[in-house]
Amino acid sequence: MMKIPRCKGARDLLPEDMLRFRQIEEAFRTLCTLWGYQEIRTPTLEYLHLFTSAGTLTPEMLSRVYTFLDWDGWSGERVVLRPDGTIPTARFYVENMADSPLARLFYVENMFSFEGTGQKSRERWQCGAEMIGGMAPEGDAELIMLALEILNKIMLSPVSVKLSHVGVFKSLLKEMGLTDEEQARQLKEILSGDIRTINSIEGQPPGLRRFVNLIIDLQGESEGFMENLKSVLPVKFKAARACLEDLERIVNLLEGIGQHYQIDFASAKGFEYYTGMVYQFYSEGNVLGNGGRYDELIPLIGGKNIPACGFALFADRIDPVVNEGKGAPVNILLSSEIDRPERMKSLFEVAGLLRAEGYVVRIDLGDGSSAPFRWKISLNKKGKQIQFNLTDMATGTKEAGITRKRLLQLLKSGAK
Repeated sequence: MMKIPRCKGARDLLPEDMLRFRQIEEAFRTLCTLWGYQEIRTPTLEYLHLFTSAGTLTPEMLSRVYTFLDWDGWSGERVVLRPDGTIPTARFYVENMADSPLARLFYVENMFSFEGTGQKSRERWQCGAEMIGGMAPEGDAELIMLALEILNKIMLSPVSVKLSHVGVFKSLLKEMGLTDEEQARQLKEILSGDIRTINSIEGQPPGLRRFVNLIIDLQGESEGFMENLKSVLPVKFKAARACLEDLERIVNLLEGIGQHYQIDFASAKGFEYYTGMVYQFYSEGNVLGNGGRYDELIPLIGGKNIPACGFALFADRIDPVVNEGKGAPVNILLSSEIDRPERMKSLFEVAGLLRAEGYVVRIDLGDGSSAPFRWKISLNKKGKQIQFNLTDMATGTKEAGITRKRLLQLLKSGAK
């Protein structure tokens, strides 16, 4: 019979992969809950027009969504496999929590995006947190700090932050008197990484070209860089200056806690529906997550005019560098020398007691399993009393005929 492979772009998660995934998920869920965020889960299927009617995703991203017609009688709606976590969360808020002035929400969900070669993953797991109603820059600061605390808890290597601000570009284009169409075209080029496009706009006020060149040529790591930017920005661009001051507040916060950061305005690439502060989290050159402010998104999908911001961490990118720690449970292989029919009853009873103490227990079924374990415990019977033979596979030491109390004492002392 022909072996049927998994789908291209799909990935099987092996038991050791799942251990790391659950560690990431547990750290994320625990810290989000401690920070006052509430967990939600949105449907895997969403209507396509959630992502198209408001123009929330670029044509390039929309070209990669998995979409099909969901028939309902003689008519149907075109649906997609969820390509993004923030937009469904915004829809969730509008539909379920519109009267809440401030919502702190988080999710762990899979996202789908078509990739033509099949060599890269088409399914990605994201850990996302969203604050709907949080004011800038306090809301931005809280989310950055939350993300850093999560990453520092689960990472082996140090994490750095790359900062930008989409609002600077949007404000500049608007204050230059461009039409809506011209603004959209210029912003698209800027968000694709081509900041120099601003220098092609005719009728620029004196000093703007110098400001743009400073943004392009320098990547700052200090408050002094922000002062230089503000000093060369022409006075007329008041809204852009306010955006720089928002960014400066975050810079001051990160400097105050000794967190490494980099200001890189080119890093705004790919933030289609964001309006303000944007940021990316790096470790050893790999992007582990990103986020930012999207104050216009909730109104675009039918909600009230309310500010919002959020971030997503990419579990598949964190997985290879996760800190597995030393808190793994002790594995026990449990066997019995007691005759049937009492054999299985005693095995299940003892296994249940050990599991209640937090140990991972596998019952020896005589199948020759080669899975690793730390302890080997064998049950035998002396009169009506069950006794235990314990072997520590790490040291080779053995104790025979011990009581349950002594067994637990040895397990606890040996697990330290």
